[in-house]
Amino acid sequence: MSTSSVKPPKGPDMRVNLCGVEFASPVLAASGTFGYGVEFEEIVSLDRIGGFITKGLSREPMAGNAAPRIIETAAGMMNAIGLQNMGVRAFVEEKLPKLRSIPGAVVITNIFGFTIEDCLQVIEILNDAPDIALYELNASCPNTSHGGMVFGTDPTLLGDLVYRCKMASKRPLIVKLSPNVTSIAHMATVAAGAGADAVSLVNTFLSLAIDIETRRPRIANITGGLSGPAIKPIAVRMVHDVANAVHIPIVGLGGITRAEDAVEFLLAGATAVQVGTASYADPRAVENIATGLRRWCLDQGVDKVTSLTRGLKT
Repeated sequence: MSTSSVKPPKGPDMRVNLCGVEFASPVLAASGTFGYGVEFEEIVSLDRIGGFITKGLSREPMAGNAAPRIIETAAGMMNAIGLQNMGVRAFVEEKLPKLRSIPGAVVITNIFGFTIEDCLQVIEILNDAPDIALYELNASCPNTSHGGMVFGTDPTLLGDLVYRCKMASKRPLIVKLSPNVTSIAHMATVAAGAGADAVSLVNTFLSLAIDIETRRPRIANITGGLSGPAIKPIAVRMVHDVANAVHIPIVGLGGITRAEDAVEFLLAGATAVQVGTASYADPRAVENIATGLRRWCLDQGVDKVTSLTRGLKT
């Protein structure tokens, strides 16, 4: 696993630079949909995608929410997994050594906590681990020190979280923003002002589905996060809003199922994109979209994929 310079292939140059790290493609696998990476080693050629973001890592292992916690919707899915994960120490000891032996595996670790101190401890442990390219900070968690207020929906909490995590981090910090706010552009501005090296958006939309026969919620947690094609036009608009508000790189996600979807996000202002829900329907979706994006650039005469970023004409 290496984050060193990637040689350009023949044809369109698909390389992008994100926070000083060069990726062979702008297409990444989103957190929570690609396990810890090693699970996809024999399914996806990791050197053909940009990289992947691990499941969210917490200070201690978490079992997650009760079932049912994933349901299909008309144009996507809802989930309330509850951030189930093995804990940061187990990841460093059990998963990271395996990832280091996989050619082309560029690793971004997603981190979260229910207090700022939780996040800082996760970062401190990861700081000493080798071969991690970037951190992605999940700002969509409720802060248990402030009555459950979600970090990403309160500008003061978000600014404090990002500032302290950035100060503790030895690697570039991407902040993953919640869309459940009045102005995501304002929250991105807060994150950038607090030191974020980049932002990723959007996380899932808070949603509710009801079984009309039993008159009960279809998810045990009552509410869940909506993802998939249903949210794509909103996510693209939010990326555009943020691109007009900040100058740091943007990673766009939300409903990408084909190469043309990725192009929309790039034109709206994203430097890179993440593929999430599509991986549940097709485990090779990330690689297929990365391959499709290269083919699209070739067909359209796009010499460098970076020329698409912020290329929207109005």
